[in-house]
Amino acid sequence: MLRNYVIVDLETTGLRADTDKIIEIGAIKVENGQESIYNSFVNPEVSISERIVEIVGITDEMVKDAPKISDIIGEFIEFTKDLPLLGHNLLFDFGFLKTAAVQNGYKFQKNGLDTLDIARKYLPELESRKLEYLCKYFGIHDEQHHRAWNDAKVTGQLYHILCEKFENMEDKNKKVFEPKELHFEIKKTSPITPRQKSYLSSLLLKHGIKPDYTIDELTKSEASRIIDRILSKHGMS
Repeated sequence: MLRNYVIVDLETTGLRADTDKIIEIGAIKVENGQESIYNSFVNPEVSISERIVEIVGITDEMVKDAPKISDIIGEFIEFTKDLPLLGHNLLFDFGFLKTAAVQNGYKFQKNGLDTLDIARKYLPELESRKLEYLCKYFGIHDEQHHRAWNDAKVTGQLYHILCEKFENMEDKNKKVFEPKELHFEIKKTSPITPRQKSYLSSLLLKHGIKPDYTIDELTKSEASRIIDRILSKHGMS
């Protein structure tokens, strides 16, 4: 079992680290038996979709006065020190964190250990290895699922249970309990095209939409997704 590590969980506006944004960071640092907590809402500088609000319970109002990721990614990296990360489906969270770090001029390379990998190896008979399901299966009190601070806490409890049950089993392959280097390739982004800029501006004007973002700062893919979202809501006419 790891002695020193950082449990991390994020809530985001979507599933893609190259276009979606972090809206909450929850982390627990375990060092020499002592715990310290890092927890913060993050202003994504875009509107949070109704679907994400339904899933995670975080609204635009809750994050409007929160720091931007550019304001806190440095202090979060410092908080993690050189410790390995622990998470459930860890590469998802690491991808968002590394993208934010690189976009703001920081390096962020980590080793990490994933409780999802352990569950997949030792609990293949379960109908699900999602964090919420595993909490119910093991009787872990999961008071506010899909909030970063809560999910980091229960991931830590899950890790202890998995270690107690499986780490000392006779097994030739124990690598699943060893931190490994995390790899995430950051996709190159292209700026919004003149054609997209013109079309998006006309859609905003036509439908009386006041954007909570700066059009010139959008990437090509971000602009495309916003245009699609407007067309889906208001139609082509």
